Amino acid sequence: MTNSVPVIEKRDFLKWFLEHHQLKRRECAWLLNFLMSDDLLMERVHFVDEAEHCPKALLISANDVENVPFAFHKNQHITMDAEKAFHDIRLNRNEEIYIQLNFKDKLLLSEYMSVLEENPYLPVNEEEANLNALLAEMVADESIRQQKLRALNSKIDVALSNRDEETFSELAKEYANLKALET
Repeated sequence: MTNSVPVIEKRDFLKWFLEHHQLKRRECAWLLNFLMSDDLLMERVHFVDEAEHCPKALLISANDVENVPFAFHKNQHITMDAEKAFHDIRLNRNEEIYIQLNFKDKLLLSEYMSVLEENPYLPVNEEEANLNALLAEMVADESIRQQKLRALNSKIDVALSNRDEETFSELAKEYANLKALET
């Protein structure tokens, strides 16, 4: 994954976050401070929503929300032990770390929105994907139909200029049939 948010912005955000929010578990502040202390780790940190879908994720909550205080997801394993998360991060410095911070009104705060990245591990909604494909096909079909109408219009003009009634009649029928398909 390419790093779209600079390390300095992520570090500044975490400092701001720790100054403005009381965490449900103090070990979480310690863990975030550890991440901030290492530029290489901070390069691998990504703030996302729905981090539970990511291969390696920290879910950390402030006191002002009802979410679990802390969870560490690695592949299919979940632990609430911040020390295990710390050791895994320390020993696997080359792995991407996805962090979901839970705090009140986070989506309204520019500080958070400036570091929030799209979660590349969200499951694909098949129904939405099928609808998008259908819509794309409909747009393409309509574009082709409009182009055919313009071409027929030009041919009709030529037939009229040449006083070719037979060609004009054929083209006019074709035009009318194509126009009838209009939605």
